[in-house]
Amino acid sequence: MHTHNKIILLVILLAIACSPKTILDESQLPPEPEISTPVVTESATGPCVTLDQLTAKDRDEAETNFALYRDFYKSKEYDTAIPLWERAFELAPGGNGRMNYHFDDGVGLYKAKYEQVDSTEKSKYLNKVMAVYDRRAECRNDEDYVTGRKAFDYYYHFRDQITNEELFQLFENALTAKGDKADYFIINPMTALMIEQVVNNNMPYDKASPLATQMMATAKYGLENCKKDCEAWQIVNDYAPLRLESFEGLKGFYDCAYYRNKYYPLFIENPTDCEIINKAYSRLKWGDCADTDSILAEIALAKQTNCYTPPPKESTLRQAYSAYTEGKYKEAIELFQQFVDSTDDLEKKAKYNLLIAKIYYGDLKDFIKSRKKALEAAGQKANWGEPYMLIGKLYASSGPLCGPGTGWDSQVVTWPAIDKFEYAKRIDPNVADEANKWIRRYRQYMPNKEDLFFRTLTAGSRYKVDCWIQETTTIRTSD
Repeated sequence: MHTHNKIILLVILLAIACSPKTILDESQLPPEPEISTPVVTESATGPCVTLDQLTAKDRDEAETNFALYRDFYKSKEYDTAIPLWERAFELAPGGNGRMNYHFDDGVGLYKAKYEQVDSTEKSKYLNKVMAVYDRRAECRNDEDYVTGRKAFDYYYHFRDQITNEELFQLFENALTAKGDKADYFIINPMTALMIEQVVNNNMPYDKASPLATQMMATAKYGLENCKKDCEAWQIVNDYAPLRLESFEGLKGFYDCAYYRNKYYPLFIENPTDCEIINKAYSRLKWGDCADTDSILAEIALAKQTNCYTPPPKESTLRQAYSAYTEGKYKEAIELFQQFVDSTDDLEKKAKYNLLIAKIYYGDLKDFIKSRKKALEAAGQKANWGEPYMLIGKLYASSGPLCGPGTGWDSQVVTWPAIDKFEYAKRIDPNVADEANKWIRRYRQYMPNKEDLFFRTLTAGSRYKVDCWIQETTTIRTSD
């Protein structure tokens, strides 16, 4: 593996946890969503007996047991509820032929017992959970959905009962079977697991890349076409795409098609915008699109027509800009660094150190190195707010890296981000308008008073934000 890719993987790993781990800490897992189980639109006609197929006597017993077990389940009297549920399920595994709650309740009961028993009995209840899922797949003919539910439960509840490879295969089966219409609840845990596998060198790029592309497509499709699960799809879109996008910093992870599909539409919408044109061109080059590629050629023509700028006089800078334009980001950084090291002009040192920081941030997704170079730039030019603006943006965009994209761990990154924006405008009035814009934008995402109350924290107190940020800040609320 190239040294640059090893560095990017280290950054991703640091965003996942403070030290390499095979299994993520619970605080760093994606949130476990509440699953909305689908309703059968027509009466089931499969091999599973339903209530209306029973004799009057058996139906009365089954309906009584169905009603009774639910009351005991709600009051967490599992030992009383389980035999009632089991008898009802034995008589009418198909339930009423329309609803699926009795399958979910059976899984829930056995999961509850799994948590209560000692290690010698856990496999017994795990097997019961999986047997309910298998019966559901048989009764409802929804094996693909059930595969996703199994993967979900193994990830959040039975992680030590399955290897990472076996677990990922379950997720992969569920995703590939349904494609864009895959269920929302598999995307976030599958994303976290895949990142873990890639970081630990347990999954090659050629396997992970197409799956990552499909997960992003599924997240987009789900949010655009949702009806009743829109809030869940929004949570998915706040987490998975940004986590998977970080792989753009790994040379060779995504292919030319990925960059074409992502950046060509941006170019079409902004065909004369040089910032968009240059970004699209360099990204396609980074993705190893051939010079003969029709889309790359189209963007190159627009670049030549609209965006020509005379190259810098210094030969090293000319080479650096050329390398960057061609999507050779690592080479560009090395050349810019050569220029920085060769000049005694502090103004130029600061300018090009900040440019290096921006490449690390925007192109290579290496937040740690970006911050380091931004701080170097700040130290070379007094009262300059731009480096701190960049660091604030690094922190503000770390919600999906340092947490699930929503909730506490993702919200607290706004505190050090706003600290940097505030400091930037304090030392440099030239960035005040932009700083205020970002402060207004991210203040609304800070935790609220209720969040502090439940964690026994007080506004105005000091708080250390972990993850890769590792800064102590002041607690504030959005309300």
